[in-house]
Amino acid sequence: MKGFNIDLIVRENVKGLKPYASARDEYVANGTEMVFLDANENPFDNGVNRYPDPQQRGLKSILASRFGIDTDHMLLGNGSDEVLDLLFRAFCEPRIDNVITLPPTYGMYQVLAGINNIENREVLLRNDFQPDVDLILKTIDSHTKIIFICSPNNPTANSFDAKKLESLLEKFNGLVVIDEAYIDFSANESWVLRLANFPNLVVTQTLSKAYGMAGIRLGICMASPEIIKVLNKIKPPYNVNELTQQRALDRIAKTDLIKAEVAELLRQRSILESVLRQLPFVKHTYPSDSNFILVKVDDAEKRYEQLLLRGIVVRNRSSQPLCENTLRFTVGTPSENLKLIVVLKSLANE
Repeated sequence: MKGFNIDLIVRENVKGLKPYASARDEYVANGTEMVFLDANENPFDNGVNRYPDPQQRGLKSILASRFGIDTDHMLLGNGSDEVLDLLFRAFCEPRIDNVITLPPTYGMYQVLAGINNIENREVLLRNDFQPDVDLILKTIDSHTKIIFICSPNNPTANSFDAKKLESLLEKFNGLVVIDEAYIDFSANESWVLRLANFPNLVVTQTLSKAYGMAGIRLGICMASPEIIKVLNKIKPPYNVNELTQQRALDRIAKTDLIKAEVAELLRQRSILESVLRQLPFVKHTYPSDSNFILVKVDDAEKRYEQLLLRGIVVRNRSSQPLCENTLRFTVGTPSENLKLIVVLKSLANE
C-alpha cells in the first residue's frame, strides 16, 4: 500500500501514551560485573530471581538473523495470541472500528475481537478455500483497521494465493496481518521476505509448531519499525519470562534437529494422505501445507467417537463454515501415525 500512513490508524490514546519504563529498560547490562540494586529484586541467585530482559535482546538477535531482518522489525509475545491482542489494542477503537476475518479460520481472531469490543466482519472463503478478494474489498469501510489472514490456514491446511494477498495489501489502507503459524511445513516463502514492499504488512509466527515449543508460549510479530514501536508502547514490560527466553534459545540452536523433525513430519503427512485417500468413508482429502490434514468423511461425529473409543483424539471441525463432516488429523510421530492407520483400516473393514 503506497502512501500508507500509520498515524491514521493508531488509536488516539495510544499515540500520546508514554510507555512504562522498567528498571531493565533504564539500565541494560553490558556484561560488566555490576551490583544491581535498582529493581527491588530478591538478590539471592536462583537463576530466576532477576527480572528478564523486557526486550528479549539476545533471543531477538538470533531470530532476526534467521529471518533476515533487523531486530527493530520484531516484537515477541506471550504466544501469538498476545501479539494479536496487542494489534487490536493498538489500532482498533472499541465500539467504533472493525476487523475482517475469513472463516473457516483460527478462532482466536473472533474471540479477541469480542474481548476488545470490536466488530468482526466475516467474509467466508470461497469453496476452494481461497479468499474472495472482491467481497473483502466491498466489506471494508472507513473504520476497518485490520484484515486477519491465516496462511497456511487452520483448519483448511492450505496456503492462500499470493496474488490475492498482494491485491489486499495494495488496495487496503489498513493492516494486513498474515498469521504464519504453519509456514515451516509449506514450500511457500514467508511473507517476512516482503516486509520492505508493504508498509501495512504484519507477519506473525510461533515456536509452537515446527519448533515444538507450544508449552513455553512464544509468539513472533514482524513488521515495519513504525508498527513495532507502537506495539512496544502498550506491551507489558516483562511479557516474555526468563524461562521462556532460555528454553527458546536452547531449542533454536538445534537447527539440524528441527529440520529433521520437520522433514519427518512432512514424510509422515504424505503417508497419512495416501492412506486417507483409500478409505471408503473418506469423501475428500484436502491438500495440506501444514502439520495436519483436513478430510471430509461420511459422518464426522460417528467417526470421531469411533476413534475416541480406540484411544485416538482428533478434531471434529464440522461446526466451522464450509467444513461439514470434516475431521482434522494432526500428524503425529511414526508410531502414533501407525496406530492411527491401523485403527482407520479396521474401521473401514467393519
